[in-house]
Amino acid sequence: MSAALERSLRILELLAVHPEGCALSFVSSQLRMPLSATHRLLTALCEGGYIKQSREQGDYVLTMKLVSLGLGFLSNAGVVDIAQPMLDRLAEESGELVRLGVLDGENLTFVGKAQGATRGLRYDPDMGLSVKLSCSAAGHAWLSTLSDQEALGVIGRHGYGKPAEFGPNAPTTAKALLTYLRAARKRGFSLIIEAFAPGMSAMSAVVRKRDGEVIGVVTIAGPLMRLTEERMLSLGPALLRTAAEVGAASGLSPLFKRAAAA
Repeated sequence: MSAALERSLRILELLAVHPEGCALSFVSSQLRMPLSATHRLLTALCEGGYIKQSREQGDYVLTMKLVSLGLGFLSNAGVVDIAQPMLDRLAEESGELVRLGVLDGENLTFVGKAQGATRGLRYDPDMGLSVKLSCSAAGHAWLSTLSDQEALGVIGRHGYGKPAEFGPNAPTTAKALLTYLRAARKRGFSLIIEAFAPGMSAMSAVVRKRDGEVIGVVTIAGPLMRLTEERMLSLGPALLRTAAEVGAASGLSPLFKRAAAA
């Protein structure tokens, strides 16, 4: 990857987490790039329609072009049409947020969701972002399908999530992580409490192709006050059923085919 392309992508990723916009100096300092180089790349991205200035000489913000590309890709890949009814059904049954993640190499990215909570606190994090593997239910579900050595190798490359930035129970050692993974293997799905975010819990099961290859995950997440460990254990059969249904239908979607071939 060329240096200019890598820097441009880093700018887009930075702006994605700052919807209010970022000043030139902020982008330059955060990405440790010279002001002149940062300005050239921002100008090129503006000319391409990917970002814009909120006002003359003002902050830079993302346009809807990337969103449009992403939504168009998911629509053409058939993910929404194939999986959405299954996600909707599980969301209604659980009363919580249900999400579908696709495995791409060593990355899990959420591409679909259904909200089952109709009142009270709703948990609904950003879509389209890669999942932190070490402290998420989705990450644990996938890692539990690997050997201990393979799973630790993946985390060695991706790093541990810090409890201060995620949840107080986020594992930060190999021993703590393997305790989660071994429990997930035993019950057939992962389960976390305040590991990804304070006051939140989640569970996840892998989506497999007919030949058994893992291509994604289905998760249920919500406030700990509702989604207790007892409640999650009772939802285990429904979660596993939905993951199996999505897996059985995955051959109809080019996105799953591409993820499986990666």
